[in-house]
Amino acid sequence: MNLKSRLKGSAVAVLMVAVVSLLIIPLPTALLDFMFILNLTISLVILFITMYIKETLEFAIFPSLLLVTTVFRLSLNISSTRSILTNGGYAGEVVKTFGEFVIRGNVVVGLIIFIILVLVQFIVITKGAERVAEVSARFTLDALPGKQMAIDADLSSGLITEEQARERRSKIQREADFFGAMDGATKFVKGDAIISIIVTLINLIGGVLVGFINGEGDFMTIINTYSISTVGDGLMSQIPSLLISMATGLVVTRSSSEADLNSDVVKQFSNQPFVLLIAGIVLPFLVFIGFPAPQTLMISIVLIALGITLLRKVKPQGEAQELPELSATQEITSEVSYYKNLENVYNLLNVDSICVEVGYSLLPIVDESSGGNFLDRVVMLRKHFADEMGMVIPAIRLKDSSQLNPNQYEIKLKGESVAIGEVLLDHYLGLVPAEVPENDVDGIETVEPAFGMPAKWISDDKKIKAEIAGYTLIDPTSVMVTHLSEIIRKHASELLSRQEVKRMIDNLKQHNESIVEDTVPAVVSLNELQRVLRNLLREGIPILDMESILETLSDYAPNVKDHDMLTEYVRQALRRTITHKFSIAGQLKVVSLDSEIEDLIIKSIKKIEGGAYLALEPEVIQKIVTSTTEQINQMKKLVQEPIIITSPVVRIYFKKLLDQFYPDITVLSFNDIDTSVQIQSLGTITLI
Repeated sequence: MNLKSRLKGSAVAVLMVAVVSLLIIPLPTALLDFMFILNLTISLVILFITMYIKETLEFAIFPSLLLVTTVFRLSLNISSTRSILTNGGYAGEVVKTFGEFVIRGNVVVGLIIFIILVLVQFIVITKGAERVAEVSARFTLDALPGKQMAIDADLSSGLITEEQARERRSKIQREADFFGAMDGATKFVKGDAIISIIVTLINLIGGVLVGFINGEGDFMTIINTYSISTVGDGLMSQIPSLLISMATGLVVTRSSSEADLNSDVVKQFSNQPFVLLIAGIVLPFLVFIGFPAPQTLMISIVLIALGITLLRKVKPQGEAQELPELSATQEITSEVSYYKNLENVYNLLNVDSICVEVGYSLLPIVDESSGGNFLDRVVMLRKHFADEMGMVIPAIRLKDSSQLNPNQYEIKLKGESVAIGEVLLDHYLGLVPAEVPENDVDGIETVEPAFGMPAKWISDDKKIKAEIAGYTLIDPTSVMVTHLSEIIRKHASELLSRQEVKRMIDNLKQHNESIVEDTVPAVVSLNELQRVLRNLLREGIPILDMESILETLSDYAPNVKDHDMLTEYVRQALRRTITHKFSIAGQLKVVSLDSEIEDLIIKSIKKIEGGAYLALEPEVIQKIVTSTTEQINQMKKLVQEPIIITSPVVRIYFKKLLDQFYPDITVLSFNDIDTSVQIQSLGTITLI
């Protein structure tokens, strides 16, 4: 970095040192005049910038600038007070001109006008700006969760890229930081107004006392001299302060910057050359009311020259950037103009694989900035599901919905609702124990959404009592995640897209390239593989062992074209996985299918091109279903998940028959079970 760049980057640091030195070092009146005019100029520039910016981030240094300008004005107050008390009431031409212009020979009227100006500044402008900043900070922070959810929703739906989402999150966070800083920075303006009133009283009272002590004239002469200097000095503090207060009120209605303050001051001031030009043109008019011409015109010429120089540099850049800006992502103010672009219309056709919509009361659960860990739990759910089932859950879109009750959430698959649940914040879902205690815990009766078990919503103050009574307590986030997990598990086959199958194959290819190249697409197409994997997932069979699946398909697919039969062969290859999933402590408790029913099913199988179907009389189907229902009800008294076992040839057809009435019942064949497990029959399904 060269010397010029170092000096440019340290401009604010040098200014701060100079401002602090003004508190100590006495200034000549000519230099004090220059400083007063500079102070007024800075206030004008800041006010004009707030008028020209389109959003707060264009002037993100404003909260810090409030502190700098406030300290600068206070330093000038102290320097002018020193001059007033030590130079017989003279603090330069600027102070004298302002004082004489307001008082106009009448001390009482001049002081009254000055007091009115001070009260307007303190009560109207400063107080109003402080209130606006406070309300803006509160509203901005309250809206932050909704804005972040909207960004996540757009990202999940593919409307924006990861980089655009990152930029938007950064922008709303900086806006929140900005308004939070503004809420505190307005206290500087308020304090400045108060201290200006105190300094004015000190100047007037202290000046009169000093005048009498030094014998500077009679009473009216002393009063007239020090009142002029007091009013002039007070106005030179109050007018810049008034301009800054107005700028504060303007900017808080439109975040913190990512760059350092030195860089932002240079960049953001130089980005507004018209402001410098306007300020430079306005300043010479002050000479007509008595401002010293050399200092005023010097600052005016510098500002105009600087504005013209910057304008010449900025204009070519602005013209070069005009076209890219038109093609970049920007704020859309008209829905009609937005949908003139056909690509935006096609975006409406995109359907989310999984979408979770929540009522507004549940936003703290899903919003990370409010302490919600729902997204983290979904990440762990995705990991667990991949470990258990061998499939990666697709992206889950989160959005708030005004159509739902405040405490409701809705789970959608491919745009259609599949489940609706309700949770209460600050409550726990208590699963009712088998034996309800006599002194039962008070709560709101409900049903656990994932498994349909009786439950109660129990408030936090009754948590310990509920645990002692035997209730299993679940927090609201866990209730939602568990429900989502069961929905995904139940509909996993629908969520397995062809693109996901391609990713799984590509992942396997990194470890076992030969099996992939020999099977897909040489023996089975991606479409055929997807259908087999969906058949497995539909019955809850993990597809983690992709090598065994492809090896089996490679052996049987050349001769077997029925996807259901191919699935049966794959199931046999996965028998250890199936056995491990459904057996408990090396035992498998089942209900078997009577041989008479099996023979009847085999005789009723009708072969067609590409598959087969079962042709049974309705009366026979009714008898089989009735007998199955009785056995299942009996079995549920002994085991949680009933299992029916059949011969390999019958299994697929009996399962399809039963799916019409009991889709969640597990049906296994003897070939699905490893020889190491012990099979215990709890009953037999027979024709009634």
